[in-house]
Amino acid sequence: MVNHILMKRLLFVACCMVISALLQLLQAESVYWRWAFWSEPWRWWSAHWVHVNWIHYFLNIFAFICLPFIFPRLRLSVLAALLLVLPPLVSISFYYYFPEVEVYAGLSGVLHGLYIAAALDALTIASERRFALLLLAVVGLKLFWENIFAAHDQIATMIGSPVLIEAHLLGAWWGVICTALWLGYRQYQRHHALE
Repeated sequence: MVNHILMKRLLFVACCMVISALLQLLQAESVYWRWAFWSEPWRWWSAHWVHVNWIHYFLNIFAFICLPFIFPRLRLSVLAALLLVLPPLVSISFYYYFPEVEVYAGLSGVLHGLYIAAALDALTIASERRFALLLLAVVGLKLFWENIFAAHDQIATMIGSPVLIEAHLLGAWWGVICTALWLGYRQYQRHHALE
């Protein structure tokens, strides 16, 4: 049974890696372009799976690969749903709240949302609560540090592009909202199942 679950997680991660790598080959057609927001809506999703370059790709994919194994009780169906919902939410937020963002590529905003959502979900499991609190504190401190000191020179040099900390904030924000809605829905289901 454990091997079956592990294989499903590995297959899921491998599929996401391949999709993201293939989008690298279609970079110009996949990045977020503000001017094409309404005429090319696939970019709402694809922009978060395409990267500035292969170094950027590998940095984000490594963080993504770790997620389902750091949080082994996170259901793949929940992870898949978040991967479908978070990218357009971040893109729409760029469009309406950060009009100065004209071009964007990268998974880091969505990754912040995924890690926040996974940690919030793990808070409901007693054996994972301490780790979840630690991770939430680390991500919170990282976001605070980024917004106060904006120290990304080394990463920006490595990937050849500025780091858009607004994406990290939006991803984390939407991760909180999506998880609150999910946990609220689960609680609602449990309550009505008891009646």
